[in-house]
Amino acid sequence: MSTTVGSEFRSELLREVEARGEARGEARGEARAVLAVLEIRGVPVPDAVHERILGCTDLAQLDIWLRRAVTATTIEDVVSG
Repeated sequence: MSTTVGSEFRSELLREVEARGEARGEARGEARAVLAVLEIRGVPVPDAVHERILGCTDLAQLDIWLRRAVTATTIEDVVSG
């Protein structure tokens, strides 16, 4: 019985690790989308802000930045507010 319990625990732990990895990957993709939109629109992004965007793991924040990037004329239009 302890083998089953141990196996169930490992399976749950593996699911949690996979979910965290998936969330990080999704955030990384969203961050890259923000930066791609800004690049295409010709909005300069200082290195510090570039790293801030890439380091963000909050999908809601990244979504806000992506939506702002579509109409932004400056980086402040994206990350301020």
